Amino acid sequence: MSPGLFASPGQLLRKLRKIPQGAAFFVRKSEVRGLARRLPAINLHTTGAAMVATEAEFDHAKDKLKTLKKDPGNEVKLQIYALFKQATQGPCNSPKPSMLDFVNKAKWEAWNSLRKMSKEEARQKYVDFIESLVSTEVLTQSNASAIEDRKASFQTLNITTENNITTIMLNRPAKKNAISITMYEEIMKALEQAAKDDSTLTVMTGSGDYYCSGNDLSNFTDIGPEGMEQKSKNSAALLKRYVSHYIDFPKPLIGVINGPAVGIAVTVLGLFDIVYATDKATFHTPFSQLAQSPEGCSSYTFPKMMGTAKANEILLFNKKLTAAQACELGLVTEVFPNSTFQKEVWKRLHTYAKLPKNSLAFSKRLIRGVEKETLHAVNAQECDRLVERWLSEECMKAIMSFFEKKAKL
Repeated sequence: MSPGLFASPGQLLRKLRKIPQGAAFFVRKSEVRGLARRLPAINLHTTGAAMVATEAEFDHAKDKLKTLKKDPGNEVKLQIYALFKQATQGPCNSPKPSMLDFVNKAKWEAWNSLRKMSKEEARQKYVDFIESLVSTEVLTQSNASAIEDRKASFQTLNITTENNITTIMLNRPAKKNAISITMYEEIMKALEQAAKDDSTLTVMTGSGDYYCSGNDLSNFTDIGPEGMEQKSKNSAALLKRYVSHYIDFPKPLIGVINGPAVGIAVTVLGLFDIVYATDKATFHTPFSQLAQSPEGCSSYTFPKMMGTAKANEILLFNKKLTAAQACELGLVTEVFPNSTFQKEVWKRLHTYAKLPKNSLAFSKRLIRGVEKETLHAVNAQECDRLVERWLSEECMKAIMSFFEKKAKL
């Protein structure tokens, strides 16, 4: 533990320098006032120990204490001090410090609380306690490293967890964050990890100027040896799993729409809990232009939130919405000026992330649980219909026409 953790007046520093080496720690004066009111109740059993640590084991524990990289907190440090004193000197035999001597009073009460413990038992408990602290820190560091390794393994996403918020950023800016087969799989994996981590909220956003331009064109052209029919069935199965991850996601899921959104990136927004958008964002679902049909449960969520007539304009007749229009229809929660979008949204998200995590999750479960079965049924129906559409001559002609027009640009 580094002396840099110490932040007490000079007089306190001189007193703490007198603490034996194996019990050395640093205590902030303001924090000890609170501890003095809670001690001497150190949470240690004082019954006989099954084993007695040797002097060599005790000395080794003192050395291991120095390897701790993080400040374990003042309550833990007082326990270490008390056990060390009890193990080396026995019961407390010094007079009780005055009420105003906060540091020494807290140390005295911690030590005195162990007055019935033998020196041998205190030595064993000191060794066990230091071992548990070191082991816990190593395990925590190992888990943190494993989490970072998992996050670094993504090719198409940038995943961060900070201040109780896990952010899933679509990270193919050169492709306008178009969703490839790999990205579909990685988004599902990222949602699975976010559902289990310690964060309170999960945020989805995009890197660059686009939020997401929908399906990567290679998803349509890479048929493979299995043929078009099997390709269509495989694609539908992938889409069904993908949308199901949104339906079943247990935490608040918030879309931070930093630019234009197209196709599947728009339709699944009906499954988000909040959607914030920059005023430069647009929302477009050009299904009929490609002779396809709605997905992402939009055939259910859009009419429910917008009304059937408005939803039909978007899902049947390819109307592109501005951010303001999307907000008016209920697809977007709130629109922010692009110049202040990130600052304003993240300030709000950091406030949300301080709310009780379990309360938010249980509340979402109540809201989503009412229609979860319906959403899964809609998802299955939409995917079945898309298989039929992808195999139709009408769809094939529309896609070929689309590629021909794109080639001429």
